[in-house]
Amino acid sequence: MTTSTMEENTREKVPPIIPSSLLLSQKWPTYVKETILAELKKQRGISLPLMAMNLIWFTKIAITTAFLGRLGELQLAGGTLGFTFANVTGFAVLNGLCGAMEPICGQAYGAKNYRLLHKTLFMATLLLLVTTVPISLLWLNVDKILIHFGQQRDISIVAKQYLMYLLPDLLVTSFLCPLKAYLSSQSITLPTMFCSAIALAFHLPFNSVLSKVKGLQGVSMAIWLTDFVLVILLVAYMLVTERKKAERWKVGGWWDKKLSDWIRLVRLSGPCCLTTCLEWWCYEILVLLTGRLPNAQQAVSVLAVVLNFDYLLYSIMLSLATCASTRVSNELGSNHAEQAYKSAYVSLGVSVIFGCIGGSLMVSVRGVWGSLFSHNEEILNGVKKMMLLMAIIEVVNFPVVVSGGIVRGTASPWLAMYANLSGFYFLALPLGVILAFKVGFKLSGLLLGFLVGVIACLILLLVFVMRINWVDEADKAQQLACAGEEVTDTSGFETVDENKV
Repeated sequence: MTTSTMEENTREKVPPIIPSSLLLSQKWPTYVKETILAELKKQRGISLPLMAMNLIWFTKIAITTAFLGRLGELQLAGGTLGFTFANVTGFAVLNGLCGAMEPICGQAYGAKNYRLLHKTLFMATLLLLVTTVPISLLWLNVDKILIHFGQQRDISIVAKQYLMYLLPDLLVTSFLCPLKAYLSSQSITLPTMFCSAIALAFHLPFNSVLSKVKGLQGVSMAIWLTDFVLVILLVAYMLVTERKKAERWKVGGWWDKKLSDWIRLVRLSGPCCLTTCLEWWCYEILVLLTGRLPNAQQAVSVLAVVLNFDYLLYSIMLSLATCASTRVSNELGSNHAEQAYKSAYVSLGVSVIFGCIGGSLMVSVRGVWGSLFSHNEEILNGVKKMMLLMAIIEVVNFPVVVSGGIVRGTASPWLAMYANLSGFYFLALPLGVILAFKVGFKLSGLLLGFLVGVIACLILLLVFVMRINWVDEADKAQQLACAGEEVTDTSGFETVDENKV
């Protein structure tokens, strides 16, 4: 057997996280400490600030809802409907498109290809800005759309007023999302958390002043003004830190774009966008289906209260998924296939633990959570029952979301798209409709169908993850992150042409 053949055979597989030979020896605790615990420490530094940042985002939405409620019932209903429409048709699309930055920038950072990092940030921002044009046209006709789908005319008109003053947030988000992805792909999350906290400090006075001066429109304006403050802070941080690291700044790449770069970005953006939108839309369809149940008003109220807790947990899921994507993409970009493999499976293990914690927390607070939103006994009893079922869904949903982050880190976001489409739309929704309307399980039937769909989605994603050839993915990452680019070496003192590597 030749030397090259032996090298190929050793590169075909990566060893397990804990080799079986070590399990029977006294060295395995040290091995675990040097691998799993070291990886957990790296992930902790990325995920904890992301969790705090996402919880800050949830607080911002809660403050906005509180100020809408102070304006009156019509303003609360119209503003909430308008913001829901904005999430489904606007922010979900922009966040989804920006998801392509995670594998490209993550792998480019691992490969020390700062030129590709710069150009991807610029290109993603341009892509999002162009996308805001059709979204804006949709928002301008929101009242006609909502009325056509059976919404009350007065609520639809208020929703349009709310969205008219929220339009600038599309432009702000087109800069904010790429900046966050650019920094998180380099494992820079702590500054983003602090900047988000500072921006949130402005959100309360913005709402206080503008709601008195402009009413509903003022509450809407406060959202994009807060986001604009965050953009300014992140740009200032990026400029200061980049200029301090002269070797990164000097490689440029901001204006150097080719057609192949755009094709690569769009090919990844499409599946990322569809994956995000399919997931967000499924929850909205669930709410719409609940509105068609015999006891619609009570069922929608129960589901709204339950989903509010789900949004809290989702902020943690999203943080873990972003962390998994960052770690996997960074290691693949560095051509460390074995470490990428370990990062992926450690992330999965963490997601299972957090899923059990999240589900247990939901069960423990089910008697208290509903009373924060309503004093109706029927609604409170419904919340207690549905949170038990939703807790099981959360246990499964954590590894589902994190598995999506893993495949996104390998620059294969279409795998998550296929899983979401199959699990949620081909199984969860049809089965939920049958159980809720045909069998007569009502809201429990919808959630049972959702549970089965989430389990199917998890099974598909786990199969995809287990079938990943990490050495091949590392080789592909070198092509994605290095092809035709100059790459700065680890020391940062010189550049080499990767075509010679």
